[in-house]
Order: sequence, then structure tokens, then C-alpha cells
Amino acid sequence: MVSPSVSETVTVRNVFIIDDKQIIRAILVYPLAVGRNISEIYRLAIALQTTDKEKAAAPANWIPGQPLIEPAPKTYEELVKRVENPEGLDCISWYLCYRK
Repeated sequence: MVSPSVSETVTVRNVFIIDDKQIIRAILVYPLAVGRNISEIYRLAIALQTTDKEKAAAPANWIPGQPLIEPAPKTYEELVKRVENPEGLDCISWYLCYRK
């Protein structure tokens, strides 16, 4: 990939995270003037593996071991159940609950 705003001949720096099924899960594009943060790339790879395994979402700045976000209810019945009995969850609102 050539970045037209940087140079006609110098490439930008790309990072692709590809899962075990050979599906691209994340693409990071860095300009020449900015280095890549290996810690963030590692955190992103671990977050993708963890959220796949746990069927949950990772909030911004998530670090392994911190709570994950429970997916939002898909039906009204699931919503009522979550509001009435949020067992195992720490809910900020019906749509944002962290797993304990």
C-alpha cells in the first residue's frame, strides 16, 4: 500500500492480525513517522482471542484479567431478565454490563 500523502515510492507500515481460520481480524496502518506499539498489538491479539472464547466484548484499554462486557440483550425477554436479575453482572445500565 502506498500512501499518496507521504511519498510516491515509500510504503506505509501495516499490521494484519489473522486468526487460525485465516480471517483478517484487524488491520493497523501506521505512517512512516510513527512507530508501532508492540504492546498494543499484543493486547489486541489477546483481546480478540479472549472475546472469541468468552463470547463477550473488551472495553477500550482492556488488559487481560479485567472484566469483559456482556453482549447487549437481543430480545425484550432477555432485557427484562437482565434488569430483574443481573446475576454475575455489574450493570451500569441495561445495555452496559460487565462480567464479574
